[in-house]
Amino acid sequence: MDQEIEPCYTCRTRRIQCDRSGVPCAKCQKAGLECFDKRPIRWVKGVAIRGKMQGRSFPSKESDNNKKSALINSRRSMPKSVPSPSGSLNFNNISFESIPDISFNLQDPSVLHLDPISRYYIDYYNERICKLFIVYDSDKNPLRSLIALGLKDPVLLKALLALAARHHFNTGQSFDQAETPTEPRLVNANRDALFFKHQAIEALSHSLRDNQHYMQDTTMASIFLLIFLDLIESGSDGWNIHLEGVKKLIASYLPSESQAGVNQGPGGTVQEIRGFIAKQIHLIETLGNTFTRPKLLSQFSSLSLQDPQEEETIEKSFLGCPDYLLTAIQYFSAQRDSMSGSTTLDPATITSNQRDTASLLKLIQTFDCYTWASSLQRSRESSPQDIANLCLLSQAYRIGSLLYGRRVLDALTGEETSQDELVSELLGVVNSLKDDPALFKCILWPVFVAGLECQWQAQRDFLMACIEKFWALTRCLNAVNAAKTLQEYWQQDSSTARSQWIFNIGNVDRDWLWI
Repeated sequence: MDQEIEPCYTCRTRRIQCDRSGVPCAKCQKAGLECFDKRPIRWVKGVAIRGKMQGRSFPSKESDNNKKSALINSRRSMPKSVPSPSGSLNFNNISFESIPDISFNLQDPSVLHLDPISRYYIDYYNERICKLFIVYDSDKNPLRSLIALGLKDPVLLKALLALAARHHFNTGQSFDQAETPTEPRLVNANRDALFFKHQAIEALSHSLRDNQHYMQDTTMASIFLLIFLDLIESGSDGWNIHLEGVKKLIASYLPSESQAGVNQGPGGTVQEIRGFIAKQIHLIETLGNTFTRPKLLSQFSSLSLQDPQEEETIEKSFLGCPDYLLTAIQYFSAQRDSMSGSTTLDPATITSNQRDTASLLKLIQTFDCYTWASSLQRSRESSPQDIANLCLLSQAYRIGSLLYGRRVLDALTGEETSQDELVSELLGVVNSLKDDPALFKCILWPVFVAGLECQWQAQRDFLMACIEKFWALTRCLNAVNAAKTLQEYWQQDSSTARSQWIFNIGNVDRDWLWI
């Protein structure tokens, strides 16, 4: 990317000069090695790193070098029913307050009760998943805090394991999905994912029927991870159901004053974690609603779980879309929904809606992306290039908001505005972010909006390449389905008014989530 990239850990270990071309770097790719940006957590001999059990281990036929692969490949030789952690732990009345302040370590006593497969996927979640669904990974990443919660709650643990296993399986799939992976470790990962997901859904269903568990924080967090699991699996047919469920939980949840401000280690305070989940649910709902059938999702306010004085922090943001733009997008969707109802709007209401929508578009046009990027609260000092790239990210969402909002205004006025210049501007912004993996993985929504508006084949080819790059970075199958949906949309009758996609895109096939 434009800013200076640190040499990868793999090249430093090999004592060669890293070309810093990205993640993975070209030298690791050429050598066929896994490119680590930092020192990975390693499996070591022994059940403990200190004390009487130091250095002691159970008999094993696998060599140290093949141990991690053997854990996955041995999955099929294990009993079909993996012992549940619930047999050795008390899961009653678990909340954020009961989680110890630990720094996650595979040799920590809190994970020794788990079977080897579960421990492998917890490691995978820690290394791969936590940085996938956040703009910038850091020691303040709330997703990593969910590991400690999962070790004390069966629902959250199974959701976490399913997420890791499904992503692991996707690493062996191609963008065109021509063939299903047959490599044993990937076949096993697919079965693991189905197994853990089945357990997670069953445990969640039981938890929701139990009044004692219904209002637990971990239940809300489990559903949150299941939404991410749907992104990795397909991006349809599950996320909206989970979203409606967790919204109901949040709406009925009143955090006690005694819990607010309690320190919980890596994830911050209880209120911060709850606020993080509620805020990301609001983001998913807002962006997801733009591509679904009108009025599919219920209205939701997450203000009860958020501190109104809390500033936006990039280390705790899923996609980096400014809150101001999310509010605008939500308004545009509400206007679209009002036009799709069975009741005809009276002329006065239509005029008022036109005026308000046009005014909001002018405000978005003047939204200062650089000021937003430079004023974000951060735990580390940002370089000028960091700020410039975050400015580009917010510009992608600003232009995407304008494209969407103008089509809503067109529907209100009965006009059809040419947006070719805006589309070209957005493609230029996307192109400027292509060398920044951390930010590029955040822009599927504006890329898809551009795809619905672009008219030239060269633009469409560029967007297909962008979506394929997004897939390579994230291994989320919603990217593959986004590409297929755009290609089908481009083949439709071009005589349809271009402003109609705000109504029609939700009826193309399924209820998709492209974020």
